[in-house]
Amino acid sequence: MDISRFRGTTVALVTPFDQNGNIDEIILKRLVDWHVDKGTDVILACGTTGESATLSHQEHHIVMKIIIEQAAGRIPVLCGTGSNSTLEAISLSQHAEELGADGILLVSPYYNKPTQEGLIQHFETIAKAVKIPVVVYNVPGRTGSNICADTTLSLAKVKNIIGIKEASGNLSQIMHILQKRPKNFLVLSGDDAITLPMLALGGDGVISVIANQVPDLMHKMVQSALEGDWDTARQLHFKLLPLMEANFLESNPIPVKAAMGMMGLLQENLRLPLVKMQSDTRKKLAKVLKKLELVD
Repeated sequence: MDISRFRGTTVALVTPFDQNGNIDEIILKRLVDWHVDKGTDVILACGTTGESATLSHQEHHIVMKIIIEQAAGRIPVLCGTGSNSTLEAISLSQHAEELGADGILLVSPYYNKPTQEGLIQHFETIAKAVKIPVVVYNVPGRTGSNICADTTLSLAKVKNIIGIKEASGNLSQIMHILQKRPKNFLVLSGDDAITLPMLALGGDGVISVIANQVPDLMHKMVQSALEGDWDTARQLHFKLLPLMEANFLESNPIPVKAAMGMMGLLQENLRLPLVKMQSDTRKKLAKVLKKLELVD
């Protein structure tokens, strides 16, 4: 199983909606083409940034299908198919496999707070139900539970679990995984702002929010680090850091959609309970965008 294709920059792609709240298929296809042109390495469909929590199962299937078909083999596609129900996650994962997804991303079960043994059995059960690569996603700030380093290392022994998206913010935990992982296991940053430190420690890339706004610059930063050009990587990191931070002035993906609206990439429409960015934080975001010359 070639896992190298998942190294580099994966964009956690937004799901564009029209003024009626429906999936904007035209814009979604346009965004896929834009990322191919800008050098993004992988596209993630139906992640947190794609507002997967408010997509119906049918819409989930539609978004995955559109992105996979529009990518047309030009760029690998990961599909977010996680759930706090193991059976539901299996259903979504098998559907993604049938559609031709290159791999799946499984967020840790949220709300029900399983034990570490429960996490192991959850991910193993889903992985065994498909043949495509599986990336585990640890984001305790959203799920309410942490996938411990030793649990991750246990999961790394499962044949088609090829990596983890680590968004715990715990560098000590991440370093333990990097130090002990097998050679065929990827460690991907789930937090743009600590991507460069993770790459310096041996990480393999990022599943990125900021790549929605500056795919070329984020790709260049990550690629520079992976190639050992640390001066360029540091320069780009500090250039992009204000935007990385501005993307979390409010809950993701509120700011990134606001920015993309200002940039003319989509209509700034979100699904409740998310609402449009507030005026005070919008002004701060606009100031960052102007400094990066992304808007006039």
